[in-house]
Amino acid sequence: MAKNTSLYFRIVEGRNLPAKDVSGTSDPYCIVKVDNEVVARTATVWKNLNPFWGEEYTLHLPMGFHSLSFHVMDEDTIGHDDVIGKITLSKEAIGSQSKGLDSWLNLTRVDPDDEVQGEIHLSLELLKDTEKISLRCQVIEARDLAPRDISGTSDPFARVIFNNHSAETSIIKKTRFPHWGETLELELDPEELSEEGTVTVEVWDWDMVGKNDFLGKVEIPFACLHKTPLLEGWFRLLPLGNNEVDAGGKLGALRLKVRLVEDRILPSVYYQPLIDLLVESVISPTEDSSALTMLEEVTTVESRQDVAMTLVKIYLGQGLVVPFLDYLNTREVNHTTDPNTLFRSNSLASKAMEQFMKAVGMLYLHEVLKPIINRIFDEKKYIELDPCKIDLNRTRRISFKGAVSEAEVRDSSVEMLQGYLTSIIESIVGSVDQCPPVMRVAFKQLHKRVEEQFDVKYLAISGFFFLRFFAPAILTPKLFQLRDQHADTRTSRTLLLLAKALQSVGNLGLQLGHGKEQWMAPLHPIILRSVASVKDFLDKLIDIDHDIGKRAVFMPSVTVKEGYLHKHKAEGPQLLSRFAFKKRYFWLTSETLSYAKTPDWQVRSSIPIQCVCAVERVDENAFQQQNVMQVITQDNDGQLHTMYIQCKNVNELNQWLSAIRKVSIYNERMLPSFHPGAHRSGKWTCCLQADRAVTGCSRTHSAVTLGDWSDPLDPDVETQTIYKQLLQGRDKLRSVEETNGAECNVQLLKPGQSVAARLLAVIEDLEQAHATFQRREKEDATSVILNP
Repeated sequence: MAKNTSLYFRIVEGRNLPAKDVSGTSDPYCIVKVDNEVVARTATVWKNLNPFWGEEYTLHLPMGFHSLSFHVMDEDTIGHDDVIGKITLSKEAIGSQSKGLDSWLNLTRVDPDDEVQGEIHLSLELLKDTEKISLRCQVIEARDLAPRDISGTSDPFARVIFNNHSAETSIIKKTRFPHWGETLELELDPEELSEEGTVTVEVWDWDMVGKNDFLGKVEIPFACLHKTPLLEGWFRLLPLGNNEVDAGGKLGALRLKVRLVEDRILPSVYYQPLIDLLVESVISPTEDSSALTMLEEVTTVESRQDVAMTLVKIYLGQGLVVPFLDYLNTREVNHTTDPNTLFRSNSLASKAMEQFMKAVGMLYLHEVLKPIINRIFDEKKYIELDPCKIDLNRTRRISFKGAVSEAEVRDSSVEMLQGYLTSIIESIVGSVDQCPPVMRVAFKQLHKRVEEQFDVKYLAISGFFFLRFFAPAILTPKLFQLRDQHADTRTSRTLLLLAKALQSVGNLGLQLGHGKEQWMAPLHPIILRSVASVKDFLDKLIDIDHDIGKRAVFMPSVTVKEGYLHKHKAEGPQLLSRFAFKKRYFWLTSETLSYAKTPDWQVRSSIPIQCVCAVERVDENAFQQQNVMQVITQDNDGQLHTMYIQCKNVNELNQWLSAIRKVSIYNERMLPSFHPGAHRSGKWTCCLQADRAVTGCSRTHSAVTLGDWSDPLDPDVETQTIYKQLLQGRDKLRSVEETNGAECNVQLLKPGQSVAARLLAVIEDLEQAHATFQRREKEDATSVILNP
């Protein structure tokens, strides 16, 4: 039985942050770390002490973790960024909140002695003979130590302490992966054997000038050595002491939402009965209740979006996503009396359509919108139509002839908005062939159901397509991965006005002039002129053979990610770092990682994904460059080859790491360890070992991925999510069964049994299977302890 850990966190906003700049403000952003490994960086919110980020992340951590920390930084264009404060949450603290954490938390000061990381390999032995008593400690090696020097490394040494006795290892220069292989011995007095003391092993960074820097410690109760005379293993380094104190809000606060989900995933055969019930709902739909309708009844409003995304993935994997959406949409249409309120609620149907569009249409959305979004960000035009918000002091770029009037600002704004809006609409209406076929077939079915019931032709399709897909992406491009940063205030206002205009286009101009924002009137003519082309586009969009999307397969071999990166040349070690990396355009599909000089270059070099055996970040000191990763591959002869790639920032680095890990996660030849440095000048820059073929010095993170719309389908994990939702709603299912007048006997499955009873039986079977596997795990663990 596999274990799966998912960590969901949302960095909502900050408040009352201290000013770090001479202007009296700050430029805050957040760095998110899991066990001191940077996994995400929010956008910078410029000149703001109460920033709003609204950034949401999902992290899959099959290996588990110890802590999650949020470091708030102030970005400086010159020099190092300033540290404002941090919040650290232990795994236990997050896991204790069954519904997740959602609150304001005060920032604490950052103490370097608490910023430790890594592990140390020790062997401790208590030796007792007639002549002497001694404590022997073999300090073998350490890995992933925190960098304390400007070079991105440390000069570590270890110290063993018990009572008033201590001994130290030698210092190993410029490494975060020291190999000592030294034995330290402390002679003890006989009376010390009865003491309940602690054996402490500390790791320090030696400094020639000033005091040494603390790198972490391990504490082992002396009593353990009485029970087990020889202890050996890897031990996690801990901070000097928990000195984090609430600064009373003086450093400001963050509003965070964090939720931890730890699941044990059963073998596929156990989930098949639940899959069969879900499939039956759409293959043989009835007017009576189905597994899907039961699921919607027991789903809370808060969890409906997650459930909808999970169901979309399950039915995509089954090739039944179109019948699934058609089933939900038909029910929604049949239960709605006014077409103007259709899909306006947070029903399972509306959430499923939203998540479906993200799952299958994000690459399409990027292709359509990215050029125009980039143009808007680059031009940074001052645009405003609301007379109450026009600021003439911000309009210098409009005219160099002196002061301008409100009318001139308004006319200029209308002209620029019309240009942007025209480009957006032209790009959308010209994208019929780019739209994924399964998306078009789903819209065709939706159009058919709505037209049959209400005799309205475009309303539902345009509502989803424009109001719930394109308009939100224009409003917040960062959240749709169209941009790495949030828009500044000026650009954000332009995007808001364009999103409003596009919503009016999606409403086919039916509500123009009826709202409070009459100052949008200058855009009404272009909106009305666009309606005809939008209707023509929607007609073409749904003009598709139904069979094309009937059994759609999730995530075909299309480009998962692409863009310019810098690749390390083969002769790189002999060159200066700034010449060693050459700009190349990369494509990642589920089958290959390819690159060429430009996107249009005819000759491409390709690496089969099945040959990838590790994808990891590289220490900064390896090339004196930031944001470098390595892709390690193995050829048919078993030889390892490493390609180094530099990304432009830490976000892009994490996205590429995650994307390549996802497509290679089921490879059979994944390495258990790797070198985070490079082999240069006859030795590894990380562990300083000379042998190029020596086993890696750090554990790989091959299974750690960021969750997003491009996640590969994992049917067992998805079905486990549905089972947990049904388990939480079991009492509701029982009351439904009792209301129907049928006594639920979950022990016997009889022909004609109600859906609620069948679901209850499936839930009980899965519950028993989990209990059985957990019992076996405990028995196996006990067996290992008793028979080492």
